Amino acid sequence: MPVDNSLYDRMAGSWWDEDGFLHVLAALNPARFGYMRRVLTEELHVAPAGLRTLDIGCGGGLLAEEFARLGCTVVGVDPSEESLAAARTHAASQGLAIEYQPATGEALPFADASFDLVYCCDVLEHVPDLPRVIAETARVLKPGGTYFYDTINRTARSRLIVIKLLQEWQWTALMPPRLHDWRMFIRPAELRRALEDHGLVPGGVTGLKPRANPVRLVRTLRRRKRGLLSYAAAVRAMDVGESPDMSVSYIGYARKPSALEP
Repeated sequence: MPVDNSLYDRMAGSWWDEDGFLHVLAALNPARFGYMRRVLTEELHVAPAGLRTLDIGCGGGLLAEEFARLGCTVVGVDPSEESLAAARTHAASQGLAIEYQPATGEALPFADASFDLVYCCDVLEHVPDLPRVIAETARVLKPGGTYFYDTINRTARSRLIVIKLLQEWQWTALMPPRLHDWRMFIRPAELRRALEDHGLVPGGVTGLKPRANPVRLVRTLRRRKRGLLSYAAAVRAMDVGESPDMSVSYIGYARKPSALEP
């Protein structure tokens, strides 16, 4: 069943609503933004203040605001005009100067080498042309720049958890139908090849996984189904964090070599 990306238009009002579905992604920010901030500042020793930063598939701006507060100069792009409107409204309410533009990852409206930092989260498993998105990312990234991503692995386990448990089985489903298509999930080796094919040097990669045990996970989903938890509270209860296990989802980075590197 094909992915229904139009749901981001229909549900755009829920990006900043604790009880809304799209706000579940905010509950993932401590894990994924924590990883990106740590790699950037502690592993790569890059000071974030003033970095020209591109958020590909920014949605309602959940991660864009995190990077803006870190001191980055953030531009967010997304094909959903409704989501961009929500992002602009919320950024203005927080006093954050974030630029939002309509665009897709396959056709970025920026000059070559425009950004010090590019990230793409919860997006790659939705795009129809992954190599094109990576090519465009590499094009707009400055030499010496950093690219962060997270996505979902294509394994039997991800089919069971992401497709069956979280999307299709009515007694546990957290996600709307057709949010994901297992065939579009990306194995780490496939993504690594795409990065290398377009001149990016893969760096570290690690899994993202609920730390809640399976019994607690199912109980949490059942409580959400009964209306006892908001979407975001349910995801927080799953306690998603970094893990050596990449069988469901993973997060990592790559760099564009500078002119001084071999």
